[in-house]
Amino acid sequence: MPHIFHSVALIGNTKDPQVAECMQTLAGHLSIRKVRVLVGPSVKLTLPANTELCDEESVASRAQLIIAIGGDGTLLYAASLVATYNVPLLGINRGRLGFLTDVSRKTMVEDVDSVLEGRFSEDRRSMLAATLQGSGAPRHSLALNDVVVNKRETGRILEFETSINGRFVNSHGGDGMIVATATGSTAYALSCGGPIVEPDLDVWVLAPICPHTLSDRPIIVRAGSKIKLQISDRFETLAQVTCDGNSIGALQQGDCLHIESANTQITLLHPPGYDYYRLLRSKLHWGRAGAGAQSE
Repeated sequence: MPHIFHSVALIGNTKDPQVAECMQTLAGHLSIRKVRVLVGPSVKLTLPANTELCDEESVASRAQLIIAIGGDGTLLYAASLVATYNVPLLGINRGRLGFLTDVSRKTMVEDVDSVLEGRFSEDRRSMLAATLQGSGAPRHSLALNDVVVNKRETGRILEFETSINGRFVNSHGGDGMIVATATGSTAYALSCGGPIVEPDLDVWVLAPICPHTLSDRPIIVRAGSKIKLQISDRFETLAQVTCDGNSIGALQQGDCLHIESANTQITLLHPPGYDYYRLLRSKLHWGRAGAGAQSE
């Protein structure tokens, strides 16, 4: 059966032996299928002779499909490379939980073949756009999972205020705040007591980190809202802003963090048989007799 992707980039940390093994297997299989294989220049593996080296800056313009091998962090990194391009992503799970990298090692070759032959479902995921405004030039970043404000000084409470669509919401005291997409609801926000949100719902989660007040609970807002976070003037505290785990700078008194919808989306591909609730059962050990049960 003819394939619809003729150029595939493989991304992963090959210092991990499991990732390296998967990359070698996939590169060889794709080469046999006459698919052009692209890898980063830092990959030091024995790969088919026709494998091409490709800088990160040009991978999105040269590849028709990117396969991320590793955990969700690897897929988030791949998403940052294609954020302004319409290049789909497929995730091979060689990490721990892997809510985004849902293809298993056991079915990897079969599932990749299905995707190459057009047998897959497309999953469009929205992104957040963060702008940090301070004394210098504004700093911008995108996030597929979450934008996080957390304190940089241990032993002190971070005091800050939030507003949504120009309306004051609350004054917070604690370790910070997570603004997560539905995709990111199973990431950091989940550990803070946030809800699990179906990824196709157009909502965001605001989850306080270790709030000092027990009534300061996670809330769900409409995606596309304009969110503003600002450090309270009366406290000399310093916060750090991260987007999908990457720091974009410090949030100080007088600075503002603005979060809104990004003008781009990420496309995830799923092979036949993908079931979001089955994925949750597997990763969170739902419906099992014991907490130590193995993944499905």
